[in-house]
Amino acid sequence: MTAVTWTGKRVTVAGLGVSGIPAARVLRGLGAHVTVVNDGDDERSRAQAAELEALGVTVRLGDGASLPEGTELIVTAPGWKPDKPLFLAAAKAGVEIWGDVELAWRLRGPDAAPWLAVTGTNGKTTTVRMLASILEAAGLRTAAVGNIGVSLLDAVLGDEKYDVLAVELSSYQLHWAPSLRAHSAAVLNLAPDHLDWHGSMQAYAADKGRIYEGNQVACVYNVQDPATEALVREADVQEGCRAIGFTLGPPAPSQLGVVDGILVDRAFVENRQKNAQELADVSDVNPPAPHNIANALAAAALARAYGVEPAAVCDGLRAFRPDAHRIEHVADVGGVDYVDDSKATNTHAAEASLAAYDPIVWVAGGLAKGATFDELVEKSAKRLRGAVLIGADRALIREALARHAPEVPVVDLDRTDTGAMSAAVREAARLARPGDTVLLAPACASMDMFTNYNKRGEAFADAVRELAPERD
Repeated sequence: MTAVTWTGKRVTVAGLGVSGIPAARVLRGLGAHVTVVNDGDDERSRAQAAELEALGVTVRLGDGASLPEGTELIVTAPGWKPDKPLFLAAAKAGVEIWGDVELAWRLRGPDAAPWLAVTGTNGKTTTVRMLASILEAAGLRTAAVGNIGVSLLDAVLGDEKYDVLAVELSSYQLHWAPSLRAHSAAVLNLAPDHLDWHGSMQAYAADKGRIYEGNQVACVYNVQDPATEALVREADVQEGCRAIGFTLGPPAPSQLGVVDGILVDRAFVENRQKNAQELADVSDVNPPAPHNIANALAAAALARAYGVEPAAVCDGLRAFRPDAHRIEHVADVGGVDYVDDSKATNTHAAEASLAAYDPIVWVAGGLAKGATFDELVEKSAKRLRGAVLIGADRALIREALARHAPEVPVVDLDRTDTGAMSAAVREAARLARPGDTVLLAPACASMDMFTNYNKRGEAFADAVRELAPERD
């Protein structure tokens, strides 16, 4: 950011971790006086602090509440809630608060790569990785960055030069990124999530909608989710920026959609009132579940907004392979498919997963995070052969099943130990018939039983592999 003189500027970085440490290093390298404040004071934090102190950074562990004297700017880790005492003190003192995304945006050089940005309650990582695959197929230098583990600061300030960046952004990151102005952006869907952080669904949606502010070419929205289109209507964009919808049905003009098993574009073609461009077959999407086809359409819309040719869209989708634990086929045992969607940590994601299969033996449960399950069960009831419930809040799902699917057999495993997954898979195998899918789509977080959703998915896959010799 050329307008800022960083030398001698007093910057407080809130939080150690994957965003705080790189921000502190970068700011110290620019000549700022950097103080890192952190709530925790454990062995790992002390080791991280020692590394930063060797660079001349001041670190205050166990003291994330008070504003260091003389602070002129705060750069925060995205997960720090807006009502933290540190931020209330900053607001009272008139001190700006940026996230690491805002810092990266402001530190871009004059020839910086444009950003194609993606947010939404579910599907962000898959869509961004699909987009990067398409851009690579077009011969562009790109990277999938942002909320997927690759630091935006590294992408912006590193030696590698990119043509364009595929950027995943969470609602937390968008909250702290007031200046972000993307080339084009997409909001995939909106469902209640992280409301304890944002305070309300309205505030959550508003932070998601920030991704559209100042868009240059295209605001991509989900035709099946009117709330995403409403965010486009509310956004202040550059002159000439277009609203581009994606739909699982036949597209209207200025939309991408599906016709007879083919992904088609009626947005970035001449005479879109009458013409459509074929992009790829549904079978080119891996896996071709409905919500994943929607992800592919959103990725294709952003790529087309950037000028990518149709052949590269097809090639990029064919080359894409999803991350583990996202509707991942584990095995076919005795004519029953076993699918791991441990990443379905909320009801919206689980609903999309359940809509992809029929009939299903559903493995679900964990930490509900305040969620309710009536709507999910009501929509999915006809697809269920049975359900196996595990985890701390499984009773909430059991009660919803009793209300809306009383005929569905339910196995309630009164266990929260990690070995419960093996028992759950055995019970699911007992309920399943050839042609069924045993689907791990928990609709809950994993931390009651596992370190993260990856470990939960691995436990499911291990249990399926244990089962295989018995059934083959």
